[in-house]
Amino acid sequence: MSTGYLYPAAESTAEISDRGSRFLGICACVESVPAAREFLRELRGRYAGASHHVYAFAVGHGASVTHGMSDDGEPSGTGGRPVLAVVQGAGLGDLVVVVVRWFGGTKLGTGGLVRAYTQAAQQVLAVTPTLRRVQTTTLVVRLPYDRYDPCREALRRAAEKDPENAVCVVDEVFAEDATLHLCGPEAAVESILASFRDLTSGRVVVVDVP
Repeated sequence: MSTGYLYPAAESTAEISDRGSRFLGICACVESVPAAREFLRELRGRYAGASHHVYAFAVGHGASVTHGMSDDGEPSGTGGRPVLAVVQGAGLGDLVVVVVRWFGGTKLGTGGLVRAYTQAAQQVLAVTPTLRRVQTTTLVVRLPYDRYDPCREALRRAAEKDPENAVCVVDEVFAEDATLHLCGPEAAVESILASFRDLTSGRVVVVDVP
């Protein structure tokens, strides 16, 4: 069971050239639109002598994603839109791709610019390492003591089968019943709760935590 989404694990670069112009693709993780703007501002300072700083970003993932892009002075649609198309096609979230161009003296034309910006974005994403970001949730449940061991065993088996999406026991309280504070990926927690209901014949109680 694979949940969440992939995002850049580290800043990466890749460079191409076309008729004297250099195109440096840079990819980084950004978790908000202000963070994307700040990264772009930092790159403008780092590469102040460049002709253009074309970019596209995707903050979030899936239905909650926010996109942004800019041609930064290139002819409309020749820079930001091609880079954004590559970003959208990569399937990653929380990323910004900036393509820094140093003009080499020869105009590339509309088609040449689209190809160059597309290729620079593709190449930097090809070398970008990724990690998986998983949306987690917490759940507190109360179990009858005679069902504690089977439920704990179900947790162990699930973690052994899919370590990446393991549900952890954050805390336990033993009073009239056994109370477990669980934390893990949303889908995995829901699956464990269903298992607990089966194992307890519906006697598991979800505890509301203020």
